[in-house]
Amino acid sequence: MSPFVAEYIGSMLLLLLGNSVVANVLLSKTKGNNSGLIVIAFGWAVAVFVGVYSSANSSGAHLNPAITIGLASIGKFEWSSVPSYILAQFLGAMTGSSLMWLAYKQHFDATEDGDAKLAVFCNSPAIPNVFYNLATEVIGTFVLMLGALLISAPETKLGALDALPVALLVLGIGVSLGGPTGYAINPARDLGPRMMHFLLPIKNKCNSNWGYSWIPVVGPVTGAVIAAFVFQLIQS
Repeated sequence: MSPFVAEYIGSMLLLLLGNSVVANVLLSKTKGNNSGLIVIAFGWAVAVFVGVYSSANSSGAHLNPAITIGLASIGKFEWSSVPSYILAQFLGAMTGSSLMWLAYKQHFDATEDGDAKLAVFCNSPAIPNVFYNLATEVIGTFVLMLGALLISAPETKLGALDALPVALLVLGIGVSLGGPTGYAINPARDLGPRMMHFLLPIKNKCNSNWGYSWIPVVGPVTGAVIAAFVFQLIQS
């Protein structure tokens, strides 16, 4: 399997399972309606496990433009491969979120709350504040990037056996740092599905909140790059 295909498949599975657990909790008339943040955090952890396990041996399981850019910033990944990885990650995220919508189509139709429908696809802050929302995404992704680098050291490339500890790392981030913004910690995970929310024929949807959309992009990339340089410093 080529790295491009591996990143696409891993990202598709990540978003299909991850956004589906949010749909199960937030949308009307589902079996998991109102089961809460803990269920969402566990569901996303499993989604990360499946995504990493399915792609690690072929691409290193970045599944996240922030991880790809962070690794490239310290010379652990070729800049020439960055565009193809990010393209695969975004296409996978868009495909996975579209499949989620198809699976939950009846429940989207049965849900009146447009904000809940948007939240299934992408993140929004519990308390809007540019500085604190951005800081939260920087901190959350810093933890993700540094933790993943330490788990995969010295190769700085995840293997299939690293899927479980990385999933547990994401679970920890979700239940601890997920409250303020919903822990995007991945530009493709937020912006790809946000674009699909805008494009798909979702009944009675609200706007896609483009004014917030830059925060889950800039915050994760910043946090990942800082963590990469911290890792390089402590390993020297």
